[in-house]
This record gives sequence, C-alpha cells and structure tokens, in this order.
Amino acid sequence: MTEAVIRNKPGMASVKDMPILQDGPPPGGFAPVRFARRIPNKGPSAMAIFLAAFGAFSYGMYQVGKGNKIRR
Repeated sequence: MTEAVIRNKPGMASVKDMPILQDGPPPGGFAPVRFARRIPNKGPSAMAIFLAAFGAFSYGMYQVGKGNKIRR
C-alpha cells in the first residue's frame, strides 16, 4: 500500500508540516565522563625491552655472518 492510501493524503507530507521532535539529554543530565589517564605499572621495563631487542638483533647478525661464511 502506498503512503497516500494509508494517510488519506495525496503524496508524502512536507517536512514543514511535520512536528519538530528533538532529542535532548536525559532528566538529571548525562553521567560524568571518566577521562583520567590511567597508565598501568605492570610489564617489562624499558631496559628489559632494549636488551631483548639487542639480543635478538645480535643473534640475527650472528646467523647472517654464519651464512656468509658458508656461501664463501
């Protein structure tokens, strides 16, 4: 069924004829927003991360050197 048949109006209603309905905040307002910066204290230290990365890089370069010797 078309809108004209349902509403007994020719065609769609104009936007100007529609009632104004605007959303607003709930009664009493919104709850406060938590925005504080919470940085966790757990996890490895910067030195531990650096040493692990340095160790992985050193091992990789050792493997590259071994491969170069075999290729020669």
